[in-house]
Amino acid sequence: MLTIVLASSSPYRRELLSRFKLPFDVFSPDIDETPHRGEKAKDISFRLAREKAFKVAPHYANSLIIGSDQTAECQNQIIEKPNTHENAVKQLQFLSGKIATFYTSLCLLNTKTQQAQECVVDFEVKYKKLNQKIIESYLLKEQPYNCVGSVMSEGLGIILLEYIKGEDPTALIGLPLIKLSNMLENEGLVL
Repeated sequence: MLTIVLASSSPYRRELLSRFKLPFDVFSPDIDETPHRGEKAKDISFRLAREKAFKVAPHYANSLIIGSDQTAECQNQIIEKPNTHENAVKQLQFLSGKIATFYTSLCLLNTKTQQAQECVVDFEVKYKKLNQKIIESYLLKEQPYNCVGSVMSEGLGIILLEYIKGEDPTALIGLPLIKLSNMLENEGLVL
């Protein structure tokens, strides 16, 4: 049987993958996530998911490596993880009242066959009009500094949103389980 490996350091992806009730390893790919010059948000997400899977592959023979990445875009501006409180405040001020498109990419690499299944799942998010009081209160409670768009939709972040539109709610959290389940089934796994 092929070993399943999550190529990620994200606790959110780890929690999501555990929903499948399958044993899996976790290996942090430690890649440079700096966007290439002129690269669009969707392309960044796709490239990084692939790079993560292929970076971990040499460590695992006969395995299924899961690489995933998420970026977002609003008004042609790439939205990344804020990493700090100050950046999250600026990000939420910018996103207030606007629509952002989140791109969650997935790469499932079979290291035995060297075949990869890949996709990008788009998700539209409309932020409410946010005032400074709401922004500060939310950030102090949730501290979503390692989340694209400064929002954890699976938690308190839902209060910041007017609507979300997409096919798979787990894609917005960081790992599109509907697409991943189909990919794993294509590899002969019964979930």
